Amino acid sequence: MAEIEIGRGKRGRVAYSLDEVAIAPSRRTRDADEVSTAWQIDAYRFDAPVMAAPMDSVVSPESAIALGRLGIPAVLNLEGLWTRYADPAPQLEQIRRAPAHEATALLQTIYGAAAIDDGLVAERVGQIREAGVTVAGGVSPQAAGRLAPVAVAAGIDILVIRGTTVSAEHVSPGHAPLNLKTFIYDLEVPVIVGGCATYQAALHLMRTGAAGVLVGFGGGAAHTTSDVLGIRVPMASAIADVAAARRDYLDESGGRYVHVIADGSVGSSGALVKAIACGADAAMVGSLLARASDAPGNGVHWGAEAWHAHLPRGERKELGVVGSLEQILCGPSTHADGSANIIGALRKAMATTGYSDLKEFQRIDVVLDPE
Repeated sequence: MAEIEIGRGKRGRVAYSLDEVAIAPSRRTRDADEVSTAWQIDAYRFDAPVMAAPMDSVVSPESAIALGRLGIPAVLNLEGLWTRYADPAPQLEQIRRAPAHEATALLQTIYGAAAIDDGLVAERVGQIREAGVTVAGGVSPQAAGRLAPVAVAAGIDILVIRGTTVSAEHVSPGHAPLNLKTFIYDLEVPVIVGGCATYQAALHLMRTGAAGVLVGFGGGAAHTTSDVLGIRVPMASAIADVAAARRDYLDESGGRYVHVIADGSVGSSGALVKAIACGADAAMVGSLLARASDAPGNGVHWGAEAWHAHLPRGERKELGVVGSLEQILCGPSTHADGSANIIGALRKAMATTGYSDLKEFQRIDVVLDPE
């Protein structure tokens, strides 16, 4: 791994973002209708390697059902508006209409004014399950011990434990931390956990028994973690490092495959293509889907980091609307910026470079394209 000297007392390794890499065409092409974008994790198979992020601007029970019918798993935030308010429509309207300089304080007030209701957690999970689609729910590491049993009892299929940085070993002198290995072992559903951005951290998370590992720090376009905490690893290098951990863990475990899911910096169809090319099995997207006319935010986007009571690490963003959820995922697109028909774009990229499925496409040559 290349390192450079920052100064006499510190060295740093070179890392690359998705914007700084590009894929290289191979010696063959194929018809787009011969390409498969199908992705499977545990017993659940989906039409494309995309997950809707557990962000209230993206996933409501209604949009989760709509996305599920389009072949995409949507992760409902089990600590969000739909588990705090029986009808969050007024709160959503306030968030969408608030002036930019008041948005963060308003988010803190709205999320702080109502506690998470276990009954609503079970009700929302049941609502999605009754529609016949895969039910995925997201929790923070701090709330996992309390909310996961409620969600599992209500019929959740996949649990996502998502935080800015999640480790298999949390040191705390004040209280017993969540033991991920024991916790995951005791659950009856597959667990996806993250974020992480380094080889060693990913390897530790894989050893907990997780079905998938999130690469990144959550929030994507809506977070300000780099500004607030100084934490950031460029996504192309982070995915490649975690993909290497997946390969080594496959050998170490005697064949257990852990999925690598890019979580952040996937704000266009081209970024999705490059994330897969760098080694991701799928991507968790937020801002792309927040631009949908039938998403809860209706073009306005925010994540869990934005309403932290003491140290917000995100913000509400006004992205605008580009089409429906179906148009953003499956087309047709009237935009030439990678904001719609993202599955069609992935299929076209795979066909243009001659690959027939996602696992093959992970082996494509990548070139550096720094600007």
